[in-house]
Amino acid sequence: MKKTRYYILFPSHTDAIRMEELLKNEKIGYTIVPTPREISLCCGISIMYNKCDEEKIKELIDLNKINTSGLHSIVHEFKNPYL
Repeated sequence: MKKTRYYILFPSHTDAIRMEELLKNEKIGYTIVPTPREISLCCGISIMYNKCDEEKIKELIDLNKINTSGLHSIVHEFKNPYL
């Protein structure tokens, strides 16, 4: 089973924490995760989000001048169909 996961990458932990607070205030679902090595060796943490929230997230980034290393996606292949 293949599943696409979406990530916001950051140049520093501080930027990730600022973004987390904005997402929390807007009640947008997210998960703080280690940055997948396939994408980058950036600050080490990234935020995983749902694709349906991407436009709102982009607006928050622009309005609040959050430094990011971009929004990225990875297609993961899972052997367990429940993931």
